[in-house]
Parts: sequence; structure tokens; C-alpha cells
Amino acid sequence: MKASWEKIEKNVGVLEVEVGAERVADALDKAFKKIVARVNVPGFRKGKVPRSIFEAKFGVESLYQDALDIILPEVYVQAVEEAKIEPVDRPEVDVEQFGKGQALKFKAKVTVKPEVTLGDYKGVEVEAQSAEVTDEEVNQELERLQQRHAELVVLEEGQAENGDVVVLDFEGFVDEVPFEGGKAEKYSLELGSGSFIPGFEEQLVGLGKGEEKDVNVTFPENYHSEDLKGKAAVFKVKIHDIKRKNLPALDDEFAKDVSEFDTLDEYKAELKTRLGDRKKQDAEAALEAAVVEKAAANADVEIPQAMVESELDIMVKEFERRLRSQGMTLEIYYQFSGQNESVLKDQMREDAAKRVRNNLVLEAIAAAENITVSDEEVDAELEKFAPSYQKTTAELREMFASNGSLEGLSNDLVIRKTVDLLVQNSKHVSAAV
Repeated sequence: MKASWEKIEKNVGVLEVEVGAERVADALDKAFKKIVARVNVPGFRKGKVPRSIFEAKFGVESLYQDALDIILPEVYVQAVEEAKIEPVDRPEVDVEQFGKGQALKFKAKVTVKPEVTLGDYKGVEVEAQSAEVTDEEVNQELERLQQRHAELVVLEEGQAENGDVVVLDFEGFVDEVPFEGGKAEKYSLELGSGSFIPGFEEQLVGLGKGEEKDVNVTFPENYHSEDLKGKAAVFKVKIHDIKRKNLPALDDEFAKDVSEFDTLDEYKAELKTRLGDRKKQDAEAALEAAVVEKAAANADVEIPQAMVESELDIMVKEFERRLRSQGMTLEIYYQFSGQNESVLKDQMREDAAKRVRNNLVLEAIAAAENITVSDEEVDAELEKFAPSYQKTTAELREMFASNGSLEGLSNDLVIRKTVDLLVQNSKHVSAAV
């Protein structure tokens, strides 16, 4: 096999490949064995048709596409390794020659990982966040816990307010015609939560138990349903119940109910310590993010759009996992938010490009600083996972190696060490008060 690589743009090049006729013949043999198993020819059992008769009846060209599907992927991978390039997108392949008794010749237009020209990354100046906890922050945390432990009490009289949970029936109509998914009975909705279409919840404020109302809204232009985008709709609503939060008093009894402490003062002291630990972690994370941002801003790199799209796919999957951990699916989120995947990706696009840029710069710094990880460091990281997997470190190493995760773990450790290097060599200034 011959492979040559030539750049034609900053992150794009052409990989020119030639494969001998012997490998083409082998691919044609494999294609024949695959196809003949499902071909019916009178006088022969399925799978027993001689090659010469098959080619005479169907032509050798009938094998070409399957043979190409067999040979191209394996040859492309070998050519990429030989050319020492890192593709970041599917190649555009142009087959110039392929046939029985011929060599395979093709060109692949390939987008590759971009080169990074590093700027200053040591000694960058970043703002250090304070980890001090104020009394106001402690009180805010207490109020949040108070809301969480509130009891919902059904109102026998009175009108709905923001923060109340209303139990309602609703049915939506566009041009006086009901639409799919626009009807529910005894649905619980917290007013002010922003769960429904903009303008819907606000119109329920002031309604009493048993009251009915026509709620007029307009679906957003980016709503996930093509039939409803930008359409005016009327929801016929009936309120069955109004539930209001009855907040517990912030006293010693509250502290006993939600913690192991006997007094509210003891609990507030513990909360202050816990919030301090959290703020310290947040401050460290913010410092790390800041030094990476500065290093990335000082570097010169042109990011291929394909890398941004790949990162967007990862981010959507991460978002979906977070939703599932909260008992919600992506489909339900789209329905409630009036969004679709395209809108969600547009919202994430800037962050995706930033993540790609940061990762590329960190990889380049790691290479420039010769940062590596040892087998002992990898084993130490695997040891942290051992209890949850109920496996030994050696068993985990074998499992990670077999499913292709070991290299990713090593790369993550390299990036972590690189970030530590940036933090250690940065200059910290206090945040302005």
C-alpha cells in the first residue's frame, strides 16, 4: 500500500492511497461469499453458485460496492496511521480506480486536528474568588431548606399566587381545533416555575378553586412542533385545587427535624462550615477555569466546525443524562421548553467551541511540557473506582483496556496535571470588593 498526504488548507488535506490488485481480489472474494449466500440461481442451492456462473449472470461489477465497503475502511485506517494524521471528521472519498485485476486508487479529503501555536501560559494573572461565607449566605441556605421542607396545604378559599401549586384540567386549541398533546386532567403546575409556554402560568394567577378561564398564548417561533410554531392558541382551563406552601418556623425544632443538631445555632454553624467547603471547591474550580481560559486566549488555533459539532453531540448526551437523573427525558424537556435539538445545540454552540479550543490548547501545553502519566498513576486512579465496580485494580485495568477506556483515562490524567501546572504558575489577585 502507498499513502501520501498533502495539506490543501489550514486543517484540510488530501490523502492519496493506492492498494495492490491482490487486496482488491481478496475483497472481491469476501464480497462474493457474502452475496452468494442470499442469491437464488435455478439449479443451484443458495450459497453454492460457482463464482464463474455468478459473474456470467450478474457481472463482476455487482460485487464492487460490497467489496469497496469491505476494503475502504481498513485501508483508510492504515493510511491514516502511515500518514500520521488525526482526522476529526468523516472523509470525502473519491474512488479513482477499482475493478477486477486492478489496483485500488482513491483520494480522501480529510479534516484533521488543528495545529496550536501557544502563547503565554505560565505566569498568567487571574482573579481568585473568596471562600468566605457570609451570614446572608447562611440565611439563604436556611430559606432554601425551609422551602424544601414546606408542607403543601390545600386552600379552601382565596386566589392562586406565584409559588402556589394548582391542580388543573386544560385543553389547547389552535383555530378552534384541539391539537395533539395539548390536553391533560388533574395536572399539578407550580406557578412561576416557567414550565409551560410563556404567558400561560401568569394568566392563572388570581383564579380561585373551581374557576375556569380561556388562556390565550402564542407558541414560540422555535417551538419543537412544526404545526404549532408561532401559532396563537387558546387553552380552556379549569382549576380543581390550589395548594400553598406552609413554611416551617426556623427554630430549634426545625434544626432537630432536618439535622442531628439540637439547636438552630449549632445547625447554622455546621451550615457555615459546609458552605465554606463548597465555596472553596467552587473557588478552586473557578481558578482552574480562569487560567485555562487565559492560556487558550493567548494561543492561536483555528477550530474545524466538525470538532464543534462532535462536542455538541457529547454535550447534548451529557444534558440528557442530567435530565434522566432528575426523572425527566429529553423529549419531555423539549415539550415543556418549546425547544428542539437544533435550538438546544445553538444555545450550547459557544460553550462547545470554547471546550474544543481549551482542550486543544491543554493538549498542546502537555506536549510542550512533556507531561505524561505513569502506570502507577493510572493504577492509583483506577483504585478510586474499585469499590464502586467491586473489582480489583488489575481487573479494572483489564476491563478499561478491553473496552478502549484506558487511553481516555490516561489522557484525562495528563490534562489534569497540565491544569495543575497552569494553576501553580499563575499569579492570583483578589476579587474586587
